[in-house]
Amino acid sequence: MAVQLGINPLTWTNDDLPSLGAETSLETCLTEGRQAGFVGFELGNKFPRQAQILGPILAKHDLQLVSGWYSGELLTRSVEDEIIAVQPHLTLLRDLGVRVMVFAEVTHCIHGNQTEPVHLRPRFPADCWQEYGEKLTEFARYTQSQGVQIAYHHHMGTVIESAEDIDNLMVHTGEEVGLLLDTGHLTFAGDDPLVVAKRWCKRINHVHCKDIRLDVLKDVKNRKTSFLDAVLNGVFTVPGDGCVDYPAIFEVLKSNHYNGWLVVEAEQDPAVAHPLTYATLGYHNLYSFAKEAELI
Repeated sequence: MAVQLGINPLTWTNDDLPSLGAETSLETCLTEGRQAGFVGFELGNKFPRQAQILGPILAKHDLQLVSGWYSGELLTRSVEDEIIAVQPHLTLLRDLGVRVMVFAEVTHCIHGNQTEPVHLRPRFPADCWQEYGEKLTEFARYTQSQGVQIAYHHHMGTVIESAEDIDNLMVHTGEEVGLLLDTGHLTFAGDDPLVVAKRWCKRINHVHCKDIRLDVLKDVKNRKTSFLDAVLNGVFTVPGDGCVDYPAIFEVLKSNHYNGWLVVEAEQDPAVAHPLTYATLGYHNLYSFAKEAELI
């Protein structure tokens, strides 16, 4: 099956900084996303969380639900408690035919704190990898039994951010735990997404496509800003508008028969980066890269 192209509503409205795009309606997000060419959306803070309400809304726009972020706390919670906590989210995804759930460990995370420099992010406790890996694998085994696989999202400002963190996570978890490859977050972290793609290609089950403006990245790192201030300064952009080598990454995905979603997730200030303009640019660039790699 060929890949499909989706988008995250962060282009229009921001979950971590709700003031960005606060006035933009869900109707506008969905209408413009479909107009740009996308066939699916990830969840955002303006989406209803009941399948019987959200399903018809998406169908009206001829859109599918791609996935949705889940904030995990397995460093501090038991597997049993995490399974209880995930139920509403998991049920929504499952009922709307979603195959993967975006999972990120948010214990002590700082990416939503505009006053905290992102380089001060929490570090994963080295003596917890074995236990955490076992817990996450057990949790992922449960979600798989419900028809949805975990796609672990390494993320700036969290305990699993770098290529080294990803290596540790993959080594200590079973194949039940998939990997969400986020090209922008890895580049921001100072690592090469192509290297990570090659190393863990068989575990990649979801891809977030955000590009990086290298000059902005150098500036925000030099000034030691927070993650949200980096976003406001324009560190992220859509695929093909930055420094990420998408053709090389997509060749790796093609050679390993990737058939999941490619999702534009490029949070910017919508007052500066006109959402429909950037969504359209992102779609055309992403389609071109995917077509060239014969993923479509």
